[in-house]
Amino acid sequence: MRWPDSAVPVRMQRVALVAPSVALRDVLVRVADAAAVEFDRDGTTQEVTDETVRLLRGSPTQQVAALLSPVRPDLEDLARSGRYDLLAGEAQLRSRAAAAVERSGAAALAGWIPASQLPAITAKVAEVGGAVVPLTPPASSCAPTLLAGRGLHEELTPLVQTYGIVPYADLDPSWLAWASYVVMFGIMFGDAGQGLLLIGVAAALRAGRPSWLRRFRAAWPFVGGAGVAATVFGLLYGEFFGPTGVVPVIWLNPLAGPVTLLLAAAGFGAFLLAGAYALGVINRWREGGWRSALCSSSGIAGSTLFLGAGAAAGGWYIHLVVLLIVGAVVAGTGLALAFAGFLAEAGGGGTALVQTSVEIVDLVVRLGSNVVSFTRLAAFGLTHAALGLLVWEGTMALWHRGGLLAVAGIVVFAAGTALAFSLEALVAAIQALRLEYYELFSRVFVGQGEPFRPWHVPTATDMRELG
Repeated sequence: MRWPDSAVPVRMQRVALVAPSVALRDVLVRVADAAAVEFDRDGTTQEVTDETVRLLRGSPTQQVAALLSPVRPDLEDLARSGRYDLLAGEAQLRSRAAAAVERSGAAALAGWIPASQLPAITAKVAEVGGAVVPLTPPASSCAPTLLAGRGLHEELTPLVQTYGIVPYADLDPSWLAWASYVVMFGIMFGDAGQGLLLIGVAAALRAGRPSWLRRFRAAWPFVGGAGVAATVFGLLYGEFFGPTGVVPVIWLNPLAGPVTLLLAAAGFGAFLLAGAYALGVINRWREGGWRSALCSSSGIAGSTLFLGAGAAAGGWYIHLVVLLIVGAVVAGTGLALAFAGFLAEAGGGGTALVQTSVEIVDLVVRLGSNVVSFTRLAAFGLTHAALGLLVWEGTMALWHRGGLLAVAGIVVFAAGTALAFSLEALVAAIQALRLEYYELFSRVFVGQGEPFRPWHVPTATDMRELG
């Protein structure tokens, strides 16, 4: 899969499934087995009140795995032989068939299909007299979302899908979300020794050994990426299972330069927010054109306010009046655009004006608080370094006394490191996720998409299964 393809949801095609009425069942069997078409929801929820429902009431369980017979079955024979799986499949098929529009001996159903699968499905249904006709979707129709599902990308999408379904028009930020997540984790969990342990855990997860780890295999890219980031920041901090002196400080000892670390975390947060705004602008443009992008608080209006405020703050800090004035003008432009967008959404009038004013104040306050929120990266990084120092100093105090106390020092080091590793890894994972969802994704997405749910009922190919 080419990398540009992974940046957007899978392209969907609106289609009509057309067949002679007498061949509709055969066509639907082929479609159901292929699991490639999602029919319109109105059709999939239509009730069937024929004999299949009556016969299914005798099923010993309501949770049967549906199958379809490749040939039209005798429903009474299926019930007598206890083949409720085939009855359930037939009930689903008849529900879809009942939703078809029939004219002059032909039947048609509308739905969505991944564009890449259109040729294969067209060939399948043509074998039994059907056809798949591409349609131009109506303006009011929104395609369902299917994220690219091949290779490593498939294992990264849960980070985004846990937040919500990516709208079909939006970009898929799975790769960027993963990268920002593991870097934020590394800042808070900067220890080269513990990072190498995480890399080892990721290798075990990917290999599925021991066997009980196989259920968690999908997490290996996150654990591995977090381990690499933690190792890198551990080298920068000079931390290897604490301040043991095994590695030198390349950049900064967190406990010796807390203010520098806090400012760096805020700067990194501003960089991530700028990236989120950039994605937000693109998504608003793809969703509704330039009008939607221009006045949205997560589009051009919000981005302009953010950049202008940043420039003004920078001009004030370095005492550069020109930069301060330019930043203020740019920020004011962003505020004006956001005001126009909020007012248009509120509908106009006095009440709308008050509501818009409140939303503008909220936008400005949140903008500052969002940047400050990223200082937690430094705060938890300092906490991690402090715990490592505490364990190391306790270990050294016992070690230098010799004898049994030296053995006790080893125990303290092992137990303290294990406790710090467990607690800090959990805290860093949660805090990175919190920043990802609340500070970044809230700008990238403004709505939810609909997941692609193709109709799938396997065909019972072994004729012995048919009783």
